[in-house]
Amino acid sequence: MLIVSRLFATRVAATVVAAPLLAALAATSPSTAADVKVLTTGAFKPIVVETVAPFEKATGHKVEVVNDTAGALVRRVEGGESFDVIVLTPGGLKGLAEKGRVAAGPPVPLARVGIGVAVASGAPKPDIATVESFKTALLGARRVAMIDPASGGSSGIYLTKLFEQWGIADAVKAKAVLVPGGLVATKVVSGEADLALHQVSEILAVKDAVLVGALPPEIQNYTVYAGGLSPSPRDPVAAKAFLSVLASPEAAKRLEQKGMLPPGP
Repeated sequence: MLIVSRLFATRVAATVVAAPLLAALAATSPSTAADVKVLTTGAFKPIVVETVAPFEKATGHKVEVVNDTAGALVRRVEGGESFDVIVLTPGGLKGLAEKGRVAAGPPVPLARVGIGVAVASGAPKPDIATVESFKTALLGARRVAMIDPASGGSSGIYLTKLFEQWGIADAVKAKAVLVPGGLVATKVVSGEADLALHQVSEILAVKDAVLVGALPPEIQNYTVYAGGLSPSPRDPVAAKAFLSVLASPEAAKRLEQKGMLPPGP
């Protein structure tokens, strides 16, 4: 499900997110405000959202945030949707750059995030400490929510292949609650599923959903996110400035509380 929001919230002070860089941007910001449209995968949306208000305050620019699954964003950009900044997987950015849909040059590394398991607040937490205990919890659940792999969601694509390797794809499919996009953990809150499997950052974004934990290390899959620019942003200076804030060391400090990790080597 597409979530489009123009964010004017001021709850995040400019001193919190990338304060030194924002101060420099404020000092050099042009007198004419610009609009910046940011396309982002859902998992990285929390970081983008918390960057908007201080960026707008420091620069006078206005930011529109649009989020969707990684696969859907690729299809939308290939279809001609306009944007200024995009947050996607490095592979997705590379493919779009080869087609001239993203500015040439190496993607800007931003973060990585693993897959976790969620239950509703107050519900028993299953044992997922080992591969076998996770498999037992999965097969024992009445209903399991996950992102629909057909929508292009990274975690859904990975999990579907994992279940096929284990030989339990049909068993999971019979109890799966497939979500085309958005926050999968809402399905445990609503009672439509017992377990939700989704990227940790997106689980933490759901009120009344409880993160049981991340998948065991042996089967964990990290999705890496990077940033790129449109080949023709409406205001190149404003677009580059916003991407710079997303990639700044100060912004990176907020990754852990959002369930993410630095992009790594």
